[in-house]
Amino acid sequence: MSDSVSGCTRPRTAVTEAEVEALVRGICFKTGPPRRLGVEVEWLVHELRSPRLPVTTRRLDAAYAALRTVPLSSALTVEPGGQLELSSPPATSLMECVGTVSADLDAVRAVLREQGLTLVGLGHDPWHSPRRFLRQPRYDAMEACLDRTGPAGRAMMCTTASVQVCLDAGYEEPGPLGHVRRWWLAHQIGPVLVAAFANSPLAGGRPTGWLSTRQLRWTQIGPGRAGGPPLDSDPRGTWARHVLDAQVMCVRRDGGPWAVPEGLTFREWTRSQAPRPPTGEDLDYHLTTLFPPVRPRGHLELRMIDAQPGDDGWIVPLAVTAALFDDPEAAETAYRAVKPLAERTLGLPAPHNPLWRDAARHGLTDTELREAAVTCFTAALDALPRLGATAGVTTAVSAYLDRYVVQGRCPADDLLDRPDGASRGPHGRDIRP
Repeated sequence: MSDSVSGCTRPRTAVTEAEVEALVRGICFKTGPPRRLGVEVEWLVHELRSPRLPVTTRRLDAAYAALRTVPLSSALTVEPGGQLELSSPPATSLMECVGTVSADLDAVRAVLREQGLTLVGLGHDPWHSPRRFLRQPRYDAMEACLDRTGPAGRAMMCTTASVQVCLDAGYEEPGPLGHVRRWWLAHQIGPVLVAAFANSPLAGGRPTGWLSTRQLRWTQIGPGRAGGPPLDSDPRGTWARHVLDAQVMCVRRDGGPWAVPEGLTFREWTRSQAPRPPTGEDLDYHLTTLFPPVRPRGHLELRMIDAQPGDDGWIVPLAVTAALFDDPEAAETAYRAVKPLAERTLGLPAPHNPLWRDAARHGLTDTELREAAVTCFTAALDALPRLGATAGVTTAVSAYLDRYVVQGRCPADDLLDRPDGASRGPHGRDIRP
């Protein structure tokens, strides 16, 4: 959601429907050996001493001005509600990714401490109502568009945070690391990751009845904006059709508010050429306004994991996901573990199907999800040494498996056991290299 898009001042060349389909098919699944890995970690920003008090816009402005002077390897962006996001550069190994982001987070936290602020790993703000921090045409238009489906859009924009894992699309050829298998696996293992890492059971200071309220908010936005396409043997084709048939969030302008058309799909835009002909830049922007749980951007973005507690809690979902996708043996084990769960989707796209809803609501109290999670975490733990993971990372994954997965629990259960603990959060052990 933090994709930065500049103004639309470049020369505009209209694109046709056929050109859009060809462009999407060509850019969204770039195949080859899985060699690179990335992570995007989002954080809520709270007052260090009184986290239930809202952080004023003035204090956030001062803190972010100070952060802009800090040299970082990761890209630092600010979300509409003032959340911070660090996006790692593509790494050639798990430990390179962990080391880069850990060092950047240390630098960010040091600056925020001087400002009396802290990063908090929660999937949904447990106390504060949605409040816009950024006032830009992009977010004004997004808010206007999402308001049409109810209040969930503003909550998603301003009160949620996640751990997004970015993986290579995979080989062109079939097999456990082939792009068709990895696309399918991402959608079927997604509910397992939702359930295992659910960490957002509270809103407005009260339980919502969902262990991942963040995932609930995404679902409430609707399948056109925050849903995936049907799964078949041609991911490129199904995604291209999904992009063309998705409604345009807004039409950018060089000056003034952006237009927010209602009911205009990108396919219809290419045909009608109104309110102006769409360009390749408009297509690039349109792709950033679609929020499925698995988003192809040349690589695969897995967007379904709640932000995690503790300074280093984000490393566990990164390590587990990387192992299950990039180690052939673990990938095959994960495929077999989640294949029986596919029946519970009823053939409906993610996340708008019963399996995804059960994962977000019930977490690992769901017996089938817990069994699949135990198998997947165990396979990941076995694979991590083959990926060069340090003892600290494997120990952290093992501890998470024992503390949560085997017990049918997730971090959300800790918050429900002691809701006031959300002000402190579990303190993760140091698991860095």
